[in-house]
Amino acid sequence: MNAALQFDFNSKSPISPWLEMGAYEALWLEQGASFKTIAEKFLSRPSSLPSDFVSNGTALEMASVAHDKIRKHSSLPYGVRIHGAGEYPNKIRVAKHPIELLYYQGLWALSEQPSIAVVGTRQPSNEGIANTRKVVQALIGNKIIPVSGLARGIDSIVHETAIEQRFPTIAVIGTPISMSYPKEHRELQRRIAREHLLISQVPVVSYENMPITKTRTFFPERNVTMSALTDATIIIEAGETSGTLTQARAALEQGRTLLILDSCFQRPDITWPRKFEQLGAIRVSRIEDIFANVSSTYKD
Repeated sequence: MNAALQFDFNSKSPISPWLEMGAYEALWLEQGASFKTIAEKFLSRPSSLPSDFVSNGTALEMASVAHDKIRKHSSLPYGVRIHGAGEYPNKIRVAKHPIELLYYQGLWALSEQPSIAVVGTRQPSNEGIANTRKVVQALIGNKIIPVSGLARGIDSIVHETAIEQRFPTIAVIGTPISMSYPKEHRELQRRIAREHLLISQVPVVSYENMPITKTRTFFPERNVTMSALTDATIIIEAGETSGTLTQARAALEQGRTLLILDSCFQRPDITWPRKFEQLGAIRVSRIEDIFANVSSTYKD
């Protein structure tokens, strides 16, 4: 692909997705790179693109490497959304360290529809499983897209329930689109990427050489983006140290509605539900409580 012209945010010059994808990958190869350090680069130069920090030659080389890795994993089409270019979801700019580039597979238009994140533990109780299905079915009944993170437990139940109901779902994953995680969700991920929408902010090229202490951080970071991308977050079930609580904190910081099922408050072994309620989260005792607290979001 051809290199992009230098882009001026006040002009109509085109942006090259190929060049910017490669530049984004190159930024992640820098020593100590993180979402925080990369966000700080762009904060210091607000009108910049990834290619403004990387030579064209390096960007083009990294784009080819990333493309080959993605193609080795899947032949499905993929694309990127770049801050400053059309169809980038500006609503994610409320995140503490907003992402400059997102990878996606599937139907990007779904990201522009009403959506609510439904998240929770990887080891749900029977009650949690049943509640997840009830909540997702209720969202579908109100034409709201259920969003989750494709992890084991609550996340996969969210996606599977939507698919069973022949309704769209969105997965925001904590790994690159060049791999499937967990491995048992390979077919589920592929189906979402083909028929629904799969989104990742995780770099492709540098990921495989990162220590697990680094790659582990991508999961809570994607929760922050998932919160910003959606209109509200519903927590089904979560332990005291669950990564789900990262999304709870992010939702409140971003001004998103945070809903917690009443069953969480009934557990004597956790204290986080009441702490978040004091900070502004809403306790949900009935399905109707969800729509009573998010209905204003969807008014014209």
